[in-house]
Amino acid sequence: MSNPIGFFDSGVGGTSIWKEVIALLPHENTIYLSDSKNAPYGEKSKEDIIALCIKNTEFLLKQNCKLIVVACNTATTNAIEYLRNTYNVPFIGIEPAIKPAALKTKTNTIGILATKGTLNSTLFEKTSSTFRTHIKIKETIGKGLVELIEKGEFNSKETTALLQYYLQPMIEENIDALVLGCTHYPYLIPQIRKIVGNTIKIIDSGEAVAKQTKAILKKNDLLQLRKETPKHVFYINIDKNTLKKLVLNANNKKQVKVIETTF
Repeated sequence: MSNPIGFFDSGVGGTSIWKEVIALLPHENTIYLSDSKNAPYGEKSKEDIIALCIKNTEFLLKQNCKLIVVACNTATTNAIEYLRNTYNVPFIGIEPAIKPAALKTKTNTIGILATKGTLNSTLFEKTSSTFRTHIKIKETIGKGLVELIEKGEFNSKETTALLQYYLQPMIEENIDALVLGCTHYPYLIPQIRKIVGNTIKIIDSGEAVAKQTKAILKKNDLLQLRKETPKHVFYINIDKNTLKKLVLNANNKKQVKVIETTF
């Protein structure tokens, strides 16, 4: 089925998920919605997050998307249940990868860097409580990081200082796995690695989400079976420069279109 896979996020961070999905499913058409004007979702109320997710979903459904990836931890943990109960289309959600971190830890201590909206959500509490009986979970809100990533400041002094401030207490708690609970954060892995060293595992959800997307497409007979050159369209409601830097490269310029629009 040639209809596109839809993605939405509070901004450009969900492109880290998009990259994993198209790597696994190279012939699928995609449409990505970057609601950067309203980033970050993590500081908003649950009601506001759900309202934004409704707006994003309906935009993608008008583009005839066959499946929607909620490429945002905060949106998933606050709104995925509502979306699945309201719309007749498969949804793939993103949750912090606590389980693989819990299975891999040797020190029985893991760290989670995420937004306030994710860490305060009912779904996160339900998931994390399963593991709290036998491991220690050090949670930290990465306030300010999403805004810096939206501006393309992956290596700025301010970004480095914030990461040092958030990660040092985790290092002192002897974590041996760090879960990135926001789809923006994988773009900071080079910076994070310099701070935490090589002994701490850095875990994000991208690969698992790509595999789940493929499985759900297959289950619903929605896979694109024709080996055609795909089209990838990105919509953003503020300046598109950071988004273009993240998704355009020399090999895909004919396939990718980035559009500034209002929605």
